[in-house]
Amino acid sequence: MKFTEEHEWLRVEDDGVVVGITEHAANELGDIVFIELPEVGTEVAKDDDVVVIESVKAASDIMAPIDGEIIEVNEAIADEPGKVNEDAQGAGWFFKIKPSDTSQMDDMMDEAAYQKFIS
Repeated sequence: MKFTEEHEWLRVEDDGVVVGITEHAANELGDIVFIELPEVGTEVAKDDDVVVIESVKAASDIMAPIDGEIIEVNEAIADEPGKVNEDAQGAGWFFKIKPSDTSQMDDMMDEAAYQKFIS
Protein backbone atom coordinates (compact mmCIF):
# COMPACT_ATOMS: atom_id res chain seq x y z
CA MET A 1 0.00 0.00 0.00
CA LYS A 2 1.18 3.53 -0.83
CA PHE A 3 0.11 6.82 0.77
CA THR A 4 0.00 10.44 -0.40
CA GLU A 5 0.41 13.72 1.48
CA GLU A 6 -3.25 14.35 0.60
CA HIS A 7 -4.17 11.39 2.89
CA GLU A 8 -5.08 8.96 0.14
CA TRP A 9 -4.06 5.31 -0.01
CA LEU A 10 -3.38 3.25 -3.12
CA ARG A 11 -3.42 -0.54 -3.34
CA VAL A 12 -2.30 -2.29 -6.52
CA GLU A 13 -4.59 -5.09 -7.69
CA ASP A 14 -4.46 -7.24 -10.82
CA ASP A 15 -6.43 -4.94 -13.09
CA GLY A 16 -5.73 -1.54 -11.55
CA VAL A 17 -5.07 0.56 -8.47
CA VAL A 18 -7.71 0.93 -5.76
CA VAL A 19 -7.86 4.41 -4.18
CA GLY A 20 -9.42 5.64 -0.95
CA ILE A 21 -8.77 8.01 1.94
CA THR A 22 -6.88 7.04 5.06
CA GLU A 23 -8.43 6.40 8.46
CA HIS A 24 -6.72 9.60 9.62
CA ALA A 25 -8.50 11.61 6.89
CA ALA A 26 -11.86 9.98 7.63
CA ASN A 27 -11.47 10.78 11.34
CA GLU A 28 -10.51 14.40 10.58
CA LEU A 29 -13.55 14.81 8.30
CA GLY A 30 -15.98 13.44 10.86
CA ASP A 31 -19.22 11.76 9.83
CA ILE A 32 -19.35 11.58 6.04
CA VAL A 33 -22.83 12.31 4.70
CA PHE A 34 -22.43 12.55 0.91
CA ILE A 35 -20.02 11.24 -1.75
CA GLU A 36 -20.10 12.00 -5.47
CA LEU A 37 -18.02 9.48 -7.42
CA PRO A 38 -16.54 9.86 -10.91
CA GLU A 39 -18.01 8.09 -13.93
CA VAL A 40 -16.43 4.83 -15.07
CA GLY A 41 -14.43 5.51 -18.23
CA THR A 42 -13.34 9.00 -17.16
CA GLU A 43 -9.72 9.81 -18.02
CA VAL A 44 -8.04 11.70 -15.18
CA ALA A 45 -4.70 13.36 -14.68
CA LYS A 46 -2.80 13.48 -11.39
CA ASP A 47 -4.28 16.18 -9.13
CA ASP A 48 -7.61 16.39 -11.03
CA ASP A 49 -10.60 16.63 -8.70
CA VAL A 50 -12.38 13.28 -9.02
CA VAL A 51 -14.54 12.80 -5.92
CA VAL A 52 -16.66 15.27 -3.95
CA ILE A 53 -17.02 14.35 -0.30
CA GLU A 54 -19.14 16.11 2.30
CA SER A 55 -19.07 15.55 6.02
CA VAL A 56 -20.70 17.22 8.99
CA LYS A 57 -17.51 19.33 9.30
CA ALA A 58 -16.51 20.16 5.73
CA ALA A 59 -16.83 19.62 2.00
CA SER A 60 -13.72 18.67 0.09
CA ASP A 61 -12.50 17.21 -3.15
CA ILE A 62 -10.45 14.06 -3.51
CA MET A 63 -7.82 14.38 -6.22
CA ALA A 64 -6.55 11.73 -8.59
CA PRO A 65 -3.23 10.50 -7.15
CA ILE A 66 -2.05 9.26 -10.57
CA ASP A 67 -2.92 9.58 -14.27
CA GLY A 68 -5.27 6.97 -15.71
CA GLU A 69 -8.78 5.81 -16.48
CA ILE A 70 -11.46 5.21 -13.84
CA ILE A 71 -12.40 1.54 -14.33
CA GLU A 72 -14.64 0.96 -11.30
CA VAL A 73 -16.34 2.96 -8.54
CA ASN A 74 -17.60 1.84 -5.15
CA GLU A 75 -21.37 2.35 -5.50
CA ALA A 76 -21.85 1.06 -1.93
CA ILE A 77 -20.33 4.24 -0.45
CA ALA A 78 -22.51 6.47 -2.64
CA ASP A 79 -25.53 4.78 -1.05
CA GLU A 80 -23.96 4.56 2.43
CA PRO A 81 -21.22 7.22 2.84
CA GLY A 82 -20.73 6.16 6.48
CA LYS A 83 -18.89 3.06 5.24
CA VAL A 84 -15.86 5.31 4.72
CA ASN A 85 -15.86 6.22 8.42
CA GLU A 86 -16.33 2.57 9.41
CA ASP A 87 -13.65 1.03 7.16
CA ALA A 88 -11.72 3.75 5.31
CA GLN A 89 -8.90 1.47 4.20
CA GLY A 90 -11.09 -1.49 3.29
CA ALA A 91 -14.78 -1.49 2.27
CA GLY A 92 -14.74 2.34 2.11
CA TRP A 93 -12.57 2.57 -1.03
CA PHE A 94 -13.60 5.17 -3.63
CA PHE A 95 -12.53 4.08 -7.10
CA LYS A 96 -10.23 1.86 -9.10
CA ILE A 97 -7.99 3.39 -11.74
CA LYS A 98 -6.09 1.83 -14.63
CA PRO A 99 -2.81 3.75 -14.39
CA SER A 100 -1.17 5.34 -17.41
CA ASP A 101 2.20 5.31 -15.64
CA THR A 102 2.73 3.24 -12.50
CA SER A 103 6.06 4.98 -11.85
CA GLN A 104 4.02 7.91 -10.51
CA MET A 105 3.63 5.80 -7.36
CA ASP A 106 7.38 5.34 -6.85
CA ASP A 107 7.85 8.43 -4.66
CA MET A 108 4.75 7.88 -2.51
CA MET A 109 5.05 6.98 1.17
CA ASP A 110 4.85 3.50 2.61
CA GLU A 111 2.79 2.98 5.77
CA ALA A 112 5.68 3.71 8.15
CA ALA A 113 6.50 6.98 6.39
CA TYR A 114 2.82 7.98 6.37
CA GLN A 115 2.47 7.30 10.11
CA LYS A 116 5.51 9.52 10.70
CA PHE A 117 4.00 12.19 8.39
CA ILE A 118 0.76 12.41 10.39
CA SER A 119 2.34 12.26 13.85
